[in-house]
Amino acid sequence: MVPTITAFEQSPDRGKGLARDMRVRWALEEVGRPYEVRLVSFKAMKQPAHRALQPFGQIPTYEEGDLVLFESGAIVLHIAERNAGLLPKDANGRSRAIAWMFAALNTLEPPIFERSLLMILDREKPWYEDRLHALESGIRNRLGDLSRRLGDAEWLDGAFSAGDLIMISVLLRLKGSSDILDDYPNLAAYVARGEARPAYRRAFAAQLAVFTSQAMASQ
Repeated sequence: MVPTITAFEQSPDRGKGLARDMRVRWALEEVGRPYEVRLVSFKAMKQPAHRALQPFGQIPTYEEGDLVLFESGAIVLHIAERNAGLLPKDANGRSRAIAWMFAALNTLEPPIFERSLLMILDREKPWYEDRLHALESGIRNRLGDLSRRLGDAEWLDGAFSAGDLIMISVLLRLKGSSDILDDYPNLAAYVARGEARPAYRRAFAAQLAVFTSQAMASQ
């Protein structure tokens, strides 16, 4: 059965691959699963039909038969557990890969995402600079820890896994908005390796095509 995911009809990131459906697309491409996409407007996201799938009125969602999932991390984990290619075969390795997924979502993503929102919504606030400095200081502490742990390795724990997929998806938010990531050359190279994967490129092209077609239609 071909799963259906939801994505922004008009993505706020303007096709840069930062919307969270990108993670799901990438995971499906990595394991070779075809999928369908249902585009959702901001208005439709808050309507009962979509909230029945995603209680908080966000994207992405994942539908496969009678299974409905929300939250990108949970969806990627579901894909990884049921298809070869994103989790190691040995039990301990699988557990470590899942731990890295949680680390990306719980330890790295919150301050990085808050920084993104701050820069978009609160630039004119009198406390903007102080809050930005505090967030960036915390982000740098986390990146330093991650950089030391990655060292010269290609991926976080042996072969590429769902842990790397989620971690790279989180770190991508730092690209283009500052030089923070460039201060950690091994992390910048790590992200570049993820972007170079054929599955990532296919997922990125698919998400970009949505923005491009919507932009052309509005002209």
